Amino acid sequence: MTETNTNHLSWDEWDELHNPPPAVTDFDRVVERAVSRRGFLGGVLALGSAAAAMGTLGNLMSTTSAQAQDAGSRFPFKPVPVSTDNTVHVPEGYRWEPLAKWGQPLFSTASDIDPMNGVSLENSDKVFGENTDGMELFVIGSAQVIAVNHEYVNNETNLPHNEKGMPKSLDDVKILQHMQGVTVMEVAEGEKGWQIVVDSKFNRRIHHNTPMKLSGPAAGSDLVKTAADPNGVDCLGTFNNCGAGKTPWGTYLTCEENFNGYFGSTVADFKLPDDYKRYGIVAETRYGYELFDERFDVSKNPNEPRRAGYVVEIDPSDASSTPIKRTALGRIKHENAAVVVARDGRVVVYMGDDERGEFLYKYVSNGIYVPGGDTSTLLDEGTLYVAKFSDEGTGEWLALTEETTGMKMDEICVFTRQAASKVGATTMDRPEWVATNPVAIEAYCCLTNNSNRAVLKDGKMKTNAGGDVMALNAVNPREANEYGQIVRWYPENDDHADGKFKWDLFLMAGNPAVHKDGPYAGSSNINEGNMFNSPDGMMFDSTGLLWIQTDGEDSNEGDFAGQGNNQMLAGDPVTGRIERFLTAPKGAEVTGQTWSADKRTHFVGIQHPDAPFPDGEGKLPRSTIVAIKKNDNARIG
Repeated sequence: MTETNTNHLSWDEWDELHNPPPAVTDFDRVVERAVSRRGFLGGVLALGSAAAAMGTLGNLMSTTSAQAQDAGSRFPFKPVPVSTDNTVHVPEGYRWEPLAKWGQPLFSTASDIDPMNGVSLENSDKVFGENTDGMELFVIGSAQVIAVNHEYVNNETNLPHNEKGMPKSLDDVKILQHMQGVTVMEVAEGEKGWQIVVDSKFNRRIHHNTPMKLSGPAAGSDLVKTAADPNGVDCLGTFNNCGAGKTPWGTYLTCEENFNGYFGSTVADFKLPDDYKRYGIVAETRYGYELFDERFDVSKNPNEPRRAGYVVEIDPSDASSTPIKRTALGRIKHENAAVVVARDGRVVVYMGDDERGEFLYKYVSNGIYVPGGDTSTLLDEGTLYVAKFSDEGTGEWLALTEETTGMKMDEICVFTRQAASKVGATTMDRPEWVATNPVAIEAYCCLTNNSNRAVLKDGKMKTNAGGDVMALNAVNPREANEYGQIVRWYPENDDHADGKFKWDLFLMAGNPAVHKDGPYAGSSNINEGNMFNSPDGMMFDSTGLLWIQTDGEDSNEGDFAGQGNNQMLAGDPVTGRIERFLTAPKGAEVTGQTWSADKRTHFVGIQHPDAPFPDGEGKLPRSTIVAIKKNDNARIG
């Protein structure tokens, strides 16, 4: 392994280090295509996306004078300023408190984390995991149960006595494996505020060694069979769990994102299979699992990485249930899974593939959702689509089938990126969380950023890992896009299952304090009082207010001067108004959110703080779910 310490690289930096994007020379052709559509791209750039952000592209919701007069009531809080310190800030009249912290016991047999020695192997699957991410709350009888992801671990704090935190034994590997995955926990509000219900029958940890099932078209395929699982249906573990989703029938969808960093080779000259490159699988790993756990050694188990990268369905009501990897939803670097029921009752799942130049997907079930009916095949039997955006503000969903791709169905489900490339999908600026509006037929996707959508000095243009050109286009209109944007689309016929849509840009993030005009100042609904970069997490509350969370640059310098720490903002889909609600500690990402059953508490995830948060000076930085309430206990979601 290299001597470079890669533990603190972002997953994007990790991929860039091992798999720098190639370039092509046919620049004139792709730019001509992008800018020739009635000058649309130039118009977006010239206007800073003002027209697009305020909805002139397509089938927009009409704003009546009554709605405009009522716009202020959508934001029942005084916006908070940016911050650069080491704690959470919320508006006047609100308060926050920790609900669950990394290393906090879920069971009375476990003890809290030891700041000098980390978490013991014995406790590692009995405590709240590290780096909280997507989450959902479920009402099960009289209980409130939160399922929450743990995306990755910081090696040095889990293995503090090991050089660079790298494992020295299988026991060390198991500690790292156990601290990731998913926590399911009952929570309750009492005299001391919100607390984990220790020893609840719902509490469980799901991690890299939890037994799971593969289902859908790839289950049983030769592509996923291993010596330990010759039938290709029984697998272990879920990896790099990022965003999440919730089905109408009450199950949790956890999404496997950057799974590639867990698999490596102990044989230096082992020839990696050709399909590995598209997913960023290389001989070196971030965690060193392959040195002690053969499952992660691709020289011995080359099919094992093909058993990761899926949406995993979990039943939070039954701690003994087996999670199911739903291969029909494709194998990509899943950010989240936004589930909505179409007009005819079919289930639609929107999904982003979080990597520069990858795609936006939609799955539509064959069967109809019937409350109380059989839901076992709704996420197994259906059609997977990928989005193609036109520069005129329209788009279509391209079906990934044997006829359109020339691939077999198991291949489509395992090599989904390759299938999407074959049908000519639109490369996107890191499509992350998707959210559907509960009070309007529309959906949104955070396009976090893409510094690689750029023209090189020699006139070449970068591509994604599959060779698809990342050309400038109306939906991704900026070179060296450090700020990101949010795209919104409106399904034809007000039907999420329809194959066509119209779209606009809800916002383009930017910095109007540094860039006074032009595309890098942002859209017209971005100003010096609400500016931010890198929209990432996103969710609607029950009233149709959009809550946006950021995972970006918090240096507060250069192009990011004045933007402070990462933050959470509220956006009004009707008016385009954006206001800042929360700021995070230095170094932290704001990611994952859900609400209590009575909508009087907003649960928000604070991931990887650099500061000793939330316990104060002299303590470990701990990823934490915070519970936010109004002082008058009014509804906030």
